[in-house]
Amino acid sequence: MTVSTSPKGGLGLWMLTALVAGNMIGSGIFLLPASLAAYGSIGILSWVFTGVGAIFLALVFARLSTLIPKTGGPYAYCRAGFGDFIGFEVAYNYWIALCVGNAAIVVAFVGYLEQFWPQLHDNSLLSFGVKMAAVWIMAFINIIGVRNAGTVQLITTILKMLPLLLISVVGLWYLNPHHFTEFNLTGKSNFAAFTGAATLTLWSFIGLESATVPAEQAKNTRDIAKATILGTTIAAIIYILSTTAVMGLIAPSQLAHTNAPYAEAATLIFGKAGGLFIAIGAIISCLGALNGWTLLQGQVPLAAARDGLFPKFFAKESTRFGTPVNGLVVSAILISLLLVLTVNASLIEQFTLIILLATLSSLIPYFFTALAELMIFIKMRNEFNAQRFWGSSTIAILAAAYAFWTIAGSGQEMVFYGCLLFLSGVPVYVWMQWRATKVE
Repeated sequence: MTVSTSPKGGLGLWMLTALVAGNMIGSGIFLLPASLAAYGSIGILSWVFTGVGAIFLALVFARLSTLIPKTGGPYAYCRAGFGDFIGFEVAYNYWIALCVGNAAIVVAFVGYLEQFWPQLHDNSLLSFGVKMAAVWIMAFINIIGVRNAGTVQLITTILKMLPLLLISVVGLWYLNPHHFTEFNLTGKSNFAAFTGAATLTLWSFIGLESATVPAEQAKNTRDIAKATILGTTIAAIIYILSTTAVMGLIAPSQLAHTNAPYAEAATLIFGKAGGLFIAIGAIISCLGALNGWTLLQGQVPLAAARDGLFPKFFAKESTRFGTPVNGLVVSAILISLLLVLTVNASLIEQFTLIILLATLSSLIPYFFTALAELMIFIKMRNEFNAQRFWGSSTIAILAAAYAFWTIAGSGQEMVFYGCLLFLSGVPVYVWMQWRATKVE
């Protein structure tokens, strides 16, 4: 096991924890209780199950971060376990997922901002301008220093959790037990309803690997493992408590048709001011998630470029700030191009499909990473005692099974398009190898 420290000014434990929790707690949680209402109280059980699965994955990433303390997170681990090809595929799919996911966050951010700036709803050009500003401001913050991005992440994560914690704690005193009497509202079997609800909740745990990606920027590599487990646990607790509170405050029939479940719940408790407080929290939540994911979208191509699997252009770092400026700029350009689709209403459907595809693409690295841990254990078996080897291997197998189940639960259409995206990386990899041969 390797333990190292980065120069003064790196990411400490709490910044890394904020990166994990802040990236998971994004825009989706503020709408999720409404989606789960159609399933009944079985949705609470799905949160618990998904939380356990996420903890298994977090343990895998935590363990690998101590074995391979390198920038790149899932990319670095999969390359170590499976070699260059799978490593490239994970980096390729993960980077695309980061860029597309940030485009989705920006759209959600402007959607919440419309409550305070109504002109954004009717003026598509103004809306586009605000989206672009958000993308490039966050890119600039990350370019001028990883610690600056870490500070922003820590502040926004604390601020975004305040309204959720407020609903969680105060809302529990206003629960109506009758809202939980309907265990399964779908008319399907309990297993089918449970699977459907769990599929919805699993998206909220994407980002649990966030602390492992900028590994070389951590003050102490031990903090990466701690932050991964701590951040995932914090998010899981907030998800379960806040969803329970909202479902207990608002009747299922009403909750299923609201566009702002947390704001409505806060209004019931605190009045109109409570609803506005939640809306502000949602805006801050989107900005925090955008900042955290922007940090990662520069680190992944940097790591792959260092290993010769991405163009060397991405390996360039700012001489002044030591940040992957080229990766951040190219990623921001790609997001900007995607946001052009949101200007025209007729292209929104295509944009939505791209978002769903990217969400699936972020799950695939989890499956490969869990199995990569097994591969690394096999290669380094002599370095572990038998008890630790079998204990860690069991967790890795459970994590891989959970990741496989989440991918299957995405639906046939998404798995189909996800397979095409994965295959699209093969010719890119061949091209990179051909270029490398020419240079030699």
